[in-house]
Amino acid sequence: QKLQGAEGPFVAVSDWMRAVPDQISRWVPGQWQSLGADGFGFADTRGAARRFFHIDAQSVVLGVLTELAKQGKIDRSALKEAIDRYQLLDVAAAHPGAAGGDA
Repeated sequence: QKLQGAEGPFVAVSDWMRAVPDQISRWVPGQWQSLGADGFGFADTRGAARRFFHIDAQSVVLGVLTELAKQGKIDRSALKEAIDRYQLLDVAAAHPGAAGGDA
């Protein structure tokens, strides 16, 4: 009900499995994308792991831009620009995150 009438796109993000946010996707109007680590481990900093699985803040920006490009609301060149600007293909470029995390 909260999203009724909202245009989206909608991007859900989880440190865990995408299946968790995907459980609500059928009730969300408009384009849906979920990002998650899908239960795989990664031995590095929390920031590097989030970058590797594309669930860090910058990757969420790319997810939204991707959905907007699919809708024709922005030019697809913005995707490459975001990838380059945020160095999304380089896990070492990610903020290290909290040492030790909350695991």
